[in-house]
Amino acid sequence: MNLLEKFKDYIKQQHLFQSKDKLLLAVSGGVDSIVLCELCKQAGYDFAIAHCNFQLRGEESERDEKFVRELGKKYDVEVLVKKFDTLEFAKQMSMGTQEAARGMRYIWFLNISAEKMQLNTGWHVTIYPDSPKWWVATAHQLNDNIETLLMNFFKGTGIKGLRGISKTADMMLPNLIRPLLFATRKEIEEFAIENNLSWVEDSSNASDKYTRNYFRNKLIPAIQQVFPEVESNLADNISRFKEVEMLYNQAVQLHKQKLIEEKGNEIHIPVLKLQKTKPLATVIYEIIKDYNFTSHQSEEVMALLQSESGKYIQSTSHRIIKNRKWLIISPNQTAAAQNILIEESDKQITFTEGKLQIEKYSTFNINHSPLTAQLDLSQINFPLLLRKWKQGDYFYPLGMQKKKKLSRFFIDQKLSLTQKEKVWVIESNKKILWVIGMRIDDRFKIMDKTKEVLQISFS
Repeated sequence: MNLLEKFKDYIKQQHLFQSKDKLLLAVSGGVDSIVLCELCKQAGYDFAIAHCNFQLRGEESERDEKFVRELGKKYDVEVLVKKFDTLEFAKQMSMGTQEAARGMRYIWFLNISAEKMQLNTGWHVTIYPDSPKWWVATAHQLNDNIETLLMNFFKGTGIKGLRGISKTADMMLPNLIRPLLFATRKEIEEFAIENNLSWVEDSSNASDKYTRNYFRNKLIPAIQQVFPEVESNLADNISRFKEVEMLYNQAVQLHKQKLIEEKGNEIHIPVLKLQKTKPLATVIYEIIKDYNFTSHQSEEVMALLQSESGKYIQSTSHRIIKNRKWLIISPNQTAAAQNILIEESDKQITFTEGKLQIEKYSTFNINHSPLTAQLDLSQINFPLLLRKWKQGDYFYPLGMQKKKKLSRFFIDQKLSLTQKEKVWVIESNKKILWVIGMRIDDRFKIMDKTKEVLQISFS
């Protein structure tokens, strides 16, 4: 088959879009996007052109914009152009230039396609079953995919990175398709020459200071000297890796179902069951990555399994706390968490039932309010754990030398079911020191020899 027949066949086999749908082609002016336009024209697809001028290459960027505008006249289609202040945006967002460009480009494409479908959908393109769909088509081809595979391999992105570029969808752009992923750069260039197409060259493509260009211009040609069929072999591997990823995800999901217990907005994982899991490091990473933990923190979690209660590690959004026989993944925002660590330096803690004010005194007056706990600081080990009470909890109520289960204590206090559901406790080194708003533990009471007091007030 020639390239046009392969193109139509690929779209049909992969179910990328239907003949009644409309395409928004992302066109830079380079040979790949020019060939994408010509293929869509020859195939009879309805399309418009979108061009991003990132203003990164001076006169060359303006040349590319003018070229694409003329291309619209050639095909008699709508051309949409957007100028971006890429460097300023990257600076404001503390992002790399390429990352900033990609983000701005995809947001613009999403907004265009939403407007085309006359939908005010913000970040999501809602598509109705019987309406023509607008798809954003980029000109990524097979060699781009191979380069991405190798870059991901050397960066260490795991199984997901080894499948390369997806033919459809993106986290930022759910209506994205890549209908040229089957075609090699050589096939595309030959088609362009056979059809007398003209295009513009991006001078930055010749610079090896960009990682992709180094792989394209240096590394892959060097490998081809040893393995001439490297491109076709890697293309086959991409297909295999996609299936491997499917099997991998299925196995990971089974492990998650066995290990994870969801409690509100927290994740509880039994330590003993997790320790018996194999491969341990991989399963741990697959669980914690969804909470902004890095692969390097997998080892810290493994160490946490052997640590004492109260130890924890932290990501930008969550903490993983070792609490007795459990690992608890809890939000850093204490108002949303069910298990909250109190550090020695903390002055105030907010949680679902209210606020705790934490102070230390060397001189003090006794406060008899049940909303205030005054404790012998020398008996306390930080961090403290603030949590809801649970069945099996016990403490030594102030004035008593024998332990009492909280469930029994609540009966004595004549608490209703709804009142019991709102009870929280604070513990130190697995010992409850205060049933908040009700009673402190006798083991932490102020004595004649007490030199410093920890005072916790609840409101």
